[in-house]
Amino acid sequence: MGKIQVTRCDIEGLCVIEPTVFNDERGYFVETYNQKDFQEAGLDLEFVQDNQSMSVRGVLRGLHYQKQYPQGKLVRVLRGHVFDVAVDLRADSKTFGKWFGVELSAENKKMFYIPKGFAHGFLVLSEEAEFAYKCTDFYHPGDEGGIAWDDPQIGICWPLQEGVELILSDKDKKWGGLSDTFRF
Repeated sequence: MGKIQVTRCDIEGLCVIEPTVFNDERGYFVETYNQKDFQEAGLDLEFVQDNQSMSVRGVLRGLHYQKQYPQGKLVRVLRGHVFDVAVDLRADSKTFGKWFGVELSAENKKMFYIPKGFAHGFLVLSEEAEFAYKCTDFYHPGDEGGIAWDDPQIGICWPLQEGVELILSDKDKKWGGLSDTFRF
């Protein structure tokens, strides 16, 4: 029914996915995942876990990854607006340490696929945001790694809002830089 438009990013493996949205006077309908459509687009993925979070304006979650059990993630926003980022941690990649960011919102309904081998994070730009993502592997406590959100070696251009204080978890305040991080 659906069909998707897949835009490949400059960093190999990253994709922005736009589903077909059916609007009428009642509202809208969108197919957020259809295995056949994804396979036809060259994304042959198997998801094993769905997660959802709610965060308030200024929350920055990340940059996270799992070391021994890396996850591919298909992320989207159900309510609100975020700036979503992936950083290439694949040791043999010509884009190692490079980042890509995309705005995801309930309005634009874009999704972002981040394959294994990347760190991931997002910044909430709206009053609140509900964020949902499908994972290709299960979460394994104790296997998580991370990179400082503001590592100058990576140089992410976060769209920080004037007058909005960043809210980070204690864990996210302690991550080291790219030179100290795990490589896939």
